[in-house]
Amino acid sequence: MQYITKSIIPILILVVVTYGMIKNVKIYECFVDGAKDGIGICIKIFPYLLAMFIAIGVFRESNALNYFINIIRPVVKLIGLPPEVVPLIIVKPLSGSGALGVFAEILNKFGPDSQIGLISSIIMGSTETIFYTITVYFGAVGIKKIRHVLWAAFFADLISVICAVTLIRIMF
Repeated sequence: MQYITKSIIPILILVVVTYGMIKNVKIYECFVDGAKDGIGICIKIFPYLLAMFIAIGVFRESNALNYFINIIRPVVKLIGLPPEVVPLIIVKPLSGSGALGVFAEILNKFGPDSQIGLISSIIMGSTETIFYTITVYFGAVGIKKIRHVLWAAFFADLISVICAVTLIRIMF
């Protein structure tokens, strides 16, 4: 089974090249054209990515996250969400790598089998890096009006958090 898993990508490449040869497609030229388009897209979305990374860096270094968590701590306790999970919920829409760091801290401090660890695990698996994906995909095609997508994405993340807390409360 491990041999098959390692062979999937080379087999897929071989199938695509063989199919292109059968259809008389200039495979190498198409590959080079695709690479050129990829570089163009990278240049096109770079300003959006740079702005997002700078905003995330400023947010982290300013300790705004800690102030925000202290303000909403009574509300999250009231709804049954452990306050220790709030940093993950706030960072995940902004940065996947930042969320992974927060997630690792939660697992190290509370353990993966704790209620907090299980809720955090579900949140990591079911939420999205909203601002990153909107920046990359919408920036690549030049869409600037993101209002409805942003609200839909936040609503989906909120539902994921509610489901995580509810599932862990029911199951454990």
